[in-house]
Amino acid sequence: MPLTRISLSRDRLGPRLRDRCAQAIRPGWTRGLAVRRLVAAALIVAAGVIGLAGMRADGEFEVLVAARELLPGHMVDAGDLAPRLVTGSTVPEGAITEPALATGRTVTGRVRTGEILTDTRLLSSRLPAELTGVDDARLVPVRLSDEAVTSLLRPGDVVDVLTDSADVLARRAVVAMHTGQSAAGGISSGRNTAAPVLLAMNAAAAHRVAAAGLDSSLAVVLH
Repeated sequence: MPLTRISLSRDRLGPRLRDRCAQAIRPGWTRGLAVRRLVAAALIVAAGVIGLAGMRADGEFEVLVAARELLPGHMVDAGDLAPRLVTGSTVPEGAITEPALATGRTVTGRVRTGEILTDTRLLSSRLPAELTGVDDARLVPVRLSDEAVTSLLRPGDVVDVLTDSADVLARRAVVAMHTGQSAAGGISSGRNTAAPVLLAMNAAAAHRVAAAGLDSSLAVVLH
């Protein structure tokens, strides 16, 4: 009889031991919640690490800035440029990153010390087309009859060019550059001493303006 009782007790304990093992292996609600919290914490940490890495990568983006103030008409040389590390979000479109892309080119408008240089701030063969959106665009130097109007113009301004008889020679020309200084003498026997304005316009209009400017005073109307 004692042997029989021991055998029955073992049979009853056997399933309970298996149930306990299965329960230990099977994730319950509490254990599942802990796992989810652990995974969420790991994801947050990973996101932070990636964000910091991205900030470091952005901070290592090198651009060229003006080492000194550059005036319109100035030809850029290596001494005018300085490298600077900036964040990617502050880099403007067309930023100059190589000295070879800037040296030898002419500044179209005043560039302040520390300002990031961009391609539209420097004259190039592509600038007329970039300013006007016209493939055959040309640059034309124009001396306006009113020097006060010349001083008001800024690169990027859109103007119509007229003769002294109100004939329209060019529509929607774009100011590319002006020196902002009076010349020593005009191109027509000193008659006009206003600083020239460089305008971008289509080829046909450029030819009309260049020819008319030889013997006629020109004016502009701002858009």
